Amino acid sequence: MTYLLVSLPFVLLAALALVGARRRVEPRAVVLTLVALLVLTAVFDNLMIAAGLVDYDSTHITGLRLGIAPLEDFTYPLAAALGLPALWHLIGGRVHGGRVHGGRVGDGSAGPAAGEGR
Repeated sequence: MTYLLVSLPFVLLAALALVGARRRVEPRAVVLTLVALLVLTAVFDNLMIAAGLVDYDSTHITGLRLGIAPLEDFTYPLAAALGLPALWHLIGGRVHGGRVHGGRVGDGSAGPAAGEGR
């Protein structure tokens, strides 16, 4: 089994979650996050592979590379950039007045913002 096949269900699940939360997720934020994560992944994966910290069995990758990093390494930031904002909104996280409030799962409440009392 290839790394791409292992990663594909996670990317698909993240994409489905994003579709489910599409009315509440800011598309520009997702795109900017995705670009940042892909750039950071490209830089640091290439550095880690060049330093010999990680290696990949050639029988489990497609052979497509960006620098020396296999294309499959980019599925993880893709899944994170798509899935985490969707998950945040689907479990009750909210944004009010430009501040992010974490909700408790199931009760619809949000904690106080920094500096605010209960």
